Amino acid sequence: MAGSKTLEEIKAVWKKADAVCFDVDSTVMQDEALDELAKFCGVGKEVQEWTNKAMGGGVTFRVALTERLNIVQPSHQNLKEFISSHKLCFTPGIKELVSALQQRNVSVFLVSGGFQSIIEPAAKQLNIPKQNIYANRLKFYYNGQYAGFDENQPTSSSGGKTEVAKLLKEKHGFQNLIFIGDGITDMEACPPADAFIGFGGNVERSSVRENSAWFVKHFKELLTELDVDS
Repeated sequence: MAGSKTLEEIKAVWKKADAVCFDVDSTVMQDEALDELAKFCGVGKEVQEWTNKAMGGGVTFRVALTERLNIVQPSHQNLKEFISSHKLCFTPGIKELVSALQQRNVSVFLVSGGFQSIIEPAAKQLNIPKQNIYANRLKFYYNGQYAGFDENQPTSSSGGKTEVAKLLKEKHGFQNLIFIGDGITDMEACPPADAFIGFGGNVERSSVRENSAWFVKHFKELLTELDVDS
C-alpha cells in the first residue's frame, strides 16, 4: 500500500500539509489533455488505447508517451489552435480546494505527465504560478513540425513524479508533502512524499483504489477534512 500509512495517519498529514501536489489529467481536470489533443488531430481512438495501458501500469510511461505522440505528431500550429479552442473542464470542487489550501499558506503544485503549455491556462485560473508546474515540454522543428519531447523533464519517464517529490522536499524543506492523483505514477511518488490520496472522481483505476488507504471520489471530502481544525 502506498506509503504504508493508515487512513488516520494520512488524514493527520493532510490537516498539517505544507505542500500538496496534484496530478492534472483526470484529477484537476476532468479529461486527459493528450487524448483531447489526439481527438483534435483526428487520432483519438488509437491514442486512448495507449493512455489506458500507461495509466494501468501495463507499460512504462515513457514508452506510452513516445508512442502516443508518434501517433498524434502535433505541429506547433496544431498545439496553438488546440489550446485556444479547448474548453477547460475543471473537476468539481478543485477550485475551492486549491483556494482553501492557498489560504492556509499551503504550497500547491501541479505535477503532470502532460504538457506545460496546455496546463498553464488551467494553472492561471487556479492562481498557481508557472514555477509550480512540473510537466513535459514538446519540441518542434524550425518549420513548426513535431520534433519530440524534452526527455530531461523528470515527468517524461516512469518514476518522474517520485523525483519531483524528492526535489521539492530537498529544495523547500517540506515536512508534510502530499500527492493526489488517479494514476500509478502518482501513487509511486509516496515515498518520498509523506502521504498519497487516491482520486477516482473522473476515472477509477482499480490498482490505485485497492492500494490507497485514502481513496476519494469528491474533492469536497478533502475540503471537509481541512475544515475540522480551521
